[in-house]
Amino acid sequence: MTGFLQGSATAMITPFTADGINFESFGKMIEYQIEGGTDAIVVLGTTGEPATMTEAEKEALMRFAVERAKGRIKIIFGTGGNNTAKAVAMTRLATDLGADGILAVTPYYNKCTQNGLVEYYKAICGATPLPVICYNVPSRTGVNILPATMERIADIPNMAGIKEASGNMQQVMETARRIRCKCDLYSGEDALNLPILCVGGKAVISVVSNVVPKQIKGLVEYALAGKLDIANGMNDVLLPLIDACFVEVNPIPVKAAMNVLGFDAGVPRAPLTPIEPEHLEQLKAALNENFIEVHA
Repeated sequence: MTGFLQGSATAMITPFTADGINFESFGKMIEYQIEGGTDAIVVLGTTGEPATMTEAEKEALMRFAVERAKGRIKIIFGTGGNNTAKAVAMTRLATDLGADGILAVTPYYNKCTQNGLVEYYKAICGATPLPVICYNVPSRTGVNILPATMERIADIPNMAGIKEASGNMQQVMETARRIRCKCDLYSGEDALNLPILCVGGKAVISVVSNVVPKQIKGLVEYALAGKLDIANGMNDVLLPLIDACFVEVNPIPVKAAMNVLGFDAGVPRAPLTPIEPEHLEQLKAALNENFIEVHA
């Protein structure tokens, strides 16, 4: 299927306290995304640290997101994992709670075959009538959805597209060639947002848009409108911030950036650690370059 998502989506961080989730802060972040013109939020993607959350916390966060958004923005829940049965159960729960779509990362650590990937996505898509997005991020998972495999996956009726974060533009273009008119291509890597849009990407699923939702939305709009001079200019301004937001493993820097902007994002859960002091200074400098008021 095509047309589920166009524009910018934000891979939301999850703000934690010492005791659990900071729902008040998360609510403010949802409002910030809506005000910034973001088209969708992704809750419990990699950036949201679901690997360190309990099942009760995940369900509570999903319920809160649906209630707070009240239909004002699309909500996509991350339900993938390396246990297919659990991923199916999470997909059913997300559907029941009111999701608009599903994001399913490839199984990690198990390192299944390409045929295994096809069966995994068939199982998840079979568990919901909602649009499902594959998430290809081999640097995290150790598994790469090859273009020929994505062509097969794209034949699943409710497969909406692939969030591509392989970092390999040749592969991205070959995937785009094979799935065009079957399902959509989305950028899952902020540094490659512009080139992926230029080869047929319909949307970006961005980490940096936690921090600058208006700027990311603007970049996408100008790129999709073919106004590449403006899009390139915006991208030139954004690149130092994008670099700073990945100076340490995601979501360490983006959580620090949100704290700098005055949101109570807390710190990542162990085994992730707070940002190193020298990287925090780099992040603040990049925020200032983007004409964003720094509060800390």
